Amino acid sequence: MMKNPMRHGGDHLADVLSKWNISALFTLCGGHISPILVGCEDRKIRIVDCRDERNAVFAADAWARMTGLPGVAAVTAGPGVTNTITALKNAQLAQTPMVLLGGATATVLKGRGALQDIDQTSLIRSAVKLELKCSTVAQLGPTMERALRECRSGVPGPVFVEVPVDVLYPEALVREWFIKEAGVEHPRTLGQRALKLYLEGHLLRQFHAPHVDVTQFVPEPPALQNTSALLDEAAALLEKAERPALVVGSQTMVNVRDPQLLARAIEALGLPVWLGGTARGLLGKDSALQFRHARGKALKDADVVVVCGFPFDFRMKYGFGIGSKTKVIAANLSSEELTKNRTPDVAVRMHAGEFLQKLASKVRPKPSWQGFIDACRQREVARDTEIRSKAKPTGEKVDPIHFFLRLEEQLSNDSVLVVDGGDFVATAAYILKPRGPLSWLDPGVFGTLGVGGGFAVGAATVRPKAEVWIIYGDGSSAYSLSEFDTFVRHGYAPIAVIGTDASWQQIARDQVTILGSAVGTGLRHTSYEKVAEGYGGKGLLLTDPAKVDETIAEAKRLSASGVPVCINVHIAKTDFREGSISI
Repeated sequence: MMKNPMRHGGDHLADVLSKWNISALFTLCGGHISPILVGCEDRKIRIVDCRDERNAVFAADAWARMTGLPGVAAVTAGPGVTNTITALKNAQLAQTPMVLLGGATATVLKGRGALQDIDQTSLIRSAVKLELKCSTVAQLGPTMERALRECRSGVPGPVFVEVPVDVLYPEALVREWFIKEAGVEHPRTLGQRALKLYLEGHLLRQFHAPHVDVTQFVPEPPALQNTSALLDEAAALLEKAERPALVVGSQTMVNVRDPQLLARAIEALGLPVWLGGTARGLLGKDSALQFRHARGKALKDADVVVVCGFPFDFRMKYGFGIGSKTKVIAANLSSEELTKNRTPDVAVRMHAGEFLQKLASKVRPKPSWQGFIDACRQREVARDTEIRSKAKPTGEKVDPIHFFLRLEEQLSNDSVLVVDGGDFVATAAYILKPRGPLSWLDPGVFGTLGVGGGFAVGAATVRPKAEVWIIYGDGSSAYSLSEFDTFVRHGYAPIAVIGTDASWQQIARDQVTILGSAVGTGLRHTSYEKVAEGYGGKGLLLTDPAKVDETIAEAKRLSASGVPVCINVHIAKTDFREGSISI
C-alpha cells in the first residue's frame, strides 16, 4: 500500500519508470522535484541521492551502461539543472541512453522572476539529444514514455525533460498556491475577478486536459539501410583476408542486456580484437584473441580492419591509423561517425553489436590468420614484459607500475573498475585487466575529470555485492570525494585508490618540457584518506612500497565488511608516459 494516498504528477512519472523496470533514480533533492522522489519511493524505485547534481547524472550514466536500460536522474530547477551540463555532455559524447528530469518554476510564473526561473532548455540544448517540456498533467506519462524511447533509439544519448513544479504537486495544493499568491481568494474588483477566472481556466487545462496518447509523441524510427548485401560484402572481404583485425568501441555495448551473446560472436569470428571504452572486459581477462597493446602496429599491418561502434577520431588518428591500402569495414549507428575522416570500403549503419552477431553467422576463422595473431601475441608479451621491467618495488615512495602490478594480482573476479584521472589512470589502463563485461567505466571521448564518485555510485547500485574500485588521480579525486557520504548512507563500499604526487602531472610534464614552467599545476600531499574518514569511510595511507600488498588486502577486507575505503598512495615520479601530450 502506498504511503501517500494523494495522487500527484510524480506518480505519473513513476508509473512509467516502473513499467520500464527502471529500478533506481539518481538525484539531489529540491522542492521543485519532491513529488518525483516520493512517487518513485511509493513504487519501490530506489532513490539514490548524491551530493552533487553532476554525480547524480554520472551515476545514471554508469547505471545505463551496466544494465542496458536507460538511466534516469532528477534535479531541481535553475542551478540544479545547470550543474548537470558537463555530465550530460559526457553522456552525449559517450552515447549513453539516459533521461534527466529537471524541475522548473510554475507554468504561470514563467518569465516573471520566480525563484530559479531561467531558460533551461536553451542552455542545455547542445548537451542532449532532445529536450521536452510538460505543461499539463496529462503530458507527464506520454512525455516520459517518449523520453525513454528516444534516448535509446537511433544514436543513443541523453534526453532532458523539463517538469514545472505545478504539474507535479497535487491539484488542491497548487490551486491554493495560485489563488492565495494572487490574492484573489475573495475577489472584489473587476480586475481581481478577471485574474481569478484566468487562473481557474489555467488550472482546469493544467489538471484536466484530455489524456495525451503516447503515439502522438513517438514517431516511427527512420528505416535503416538494407544491411543484408553489406553483410555479405563484409563477409567476402574477410574470406579473402590474411591479416584481419577487429576494433570494438563503447557504442557496441549500448542497450545491450546480454553481453555474453556478443562475446560469443566475437570469439566465433576468430579475429584478433582490441576493445575500447565500455567494451573493455567483454571477453574476460585472458581471451586468446584479445589484445591491449600495439594496436597501431597491427592496424597498419592488417589487410582488413573491422571497426565496430568506434569513430575515426583522435584515438584512430582520424582514420590515418589504419594502412592506406587496408580494406575497412565499419558498423556504426551514426551516419556521421560512420564516414567521418575516413570512408570505409563497407559502411553499415546499424547497431555494431548486432552487426557482429550477424557477421559471425557468415564468417568462420581461417587457419591462415594464425600467423598474424601470433605476431600480435608476441608484441603483446613483449610490451607486458617491458612494463614489468620498469616496475620499482623499492624506493622512498610507491612506484605506480609496481602498485598496479600488485593490484592486478589481487582484483576479485567480480570487480568493477571506475577510472578518473590522468597519468595515474593511464598507467593503470596498461596493467589492470577488467574481469568481465561491463566492468570498466571510463568517461569516454570527452575525457571528463570528475566521473569517479558518480560512476561508482551507479556501479554499486547495479552490483551491490561486487568489488568496485575507483582509480583516481589526486587532481581528479577532489571533484567527487564527497560521494563517500553517499556510499556510507546507502551501504555501498567501493575502494578508492588515489595516486598522490601533488601535481596535475599529466599537464605539468609537457608544460614544463615545452614552456619551461609548472605554473598552475602544483597541488599538496593532501590527506585524502582523512577526507574520506570525515565522510564516514575508512582511510589508509600508503607511502611504503613494502606495504602495498598488505594495504590492498586490508582495503579488500574492509570493503567486504561494508565499509567504503580510500587508499591514499604517495607515488613516485616516473618517465613511463613520457611524451604522451594531453591535448
